[in-house]
Amino acid sequence: MKIFHSLKLAVLLVLTIGLAVGCASTTEEVGQDDAAAAIAAAKQANDKAKAEEYEWRDTGKLIKQAEKAMADGKYDEAVKLANKARRQAENAVKQKYSELERIGATTATTAAASSDNSGAMAAAGGSMQKYEVVRGDNLWDISAKPSVYDNPYEWPLIYKNNSDQIKDADLIYPGQVLDIDSAPSAADVDAAVAHAKSRGSWSLGVVEDSDTAYLAQ
Repeated sequence: MKIFHSLKLAVLLVLTIGLAVGCASTTEEVGQDDAAAAIAAAKQANDKAKAEEYEWRDTGKLIKQAEKAMADGKYDEAVKLANKARRQAENAVKQKYSELERIGATTATTAAASSDNSGAMAAAGGSMQKYEVVRGDNLWDISAKPSVYDNPYEWPLIYKNNSDQIKDADLIYPGQVLDIDSAPSAADVDAAVAHAKSRGSWSLGVVEDSDTAYLAQ
């Protein structure tokens, strides 16, 4: 009886080990090569976002976190972080072209009915005009309007003229009335465009160091 009992236990043990081995063999482990490939893909996507001048600040941080996780041997975590960074970079590029398409549609509509701009732009004396922010507006879009500067890259001019009420250049609110200098100097325009093109990454709710430096000029 004792021999039978022992054999029974041995069989159960073998079955248990077999199941464990089987489960382990069906689970694909994430290795260093997988982490390295994911990080490389994230960097490539972020390089494209940088080239489009539309990099998100958090993307670079995520890539660095992924690299640290890989160095620590946490390959699964590294892959997850890298994939998140890659998606952010891809979404950044998509957002840029979505904005450009929207600006193009808005510009076409505005050009076809320029008289409608009188409601948004009102004379304020001298070269200064007033613009009331509506839902969906941002400085890039406002600057691109033919009735404003007809160039989205001149948005820093609006930011600088209204720095008393705009804390983060990426956040403006419906109902805000902005001062628009309709006759900025060539030097001011050049400085604004240079800043817009070299500003680098951005993040909502954060005042960029480069914006602070621009305002101090």
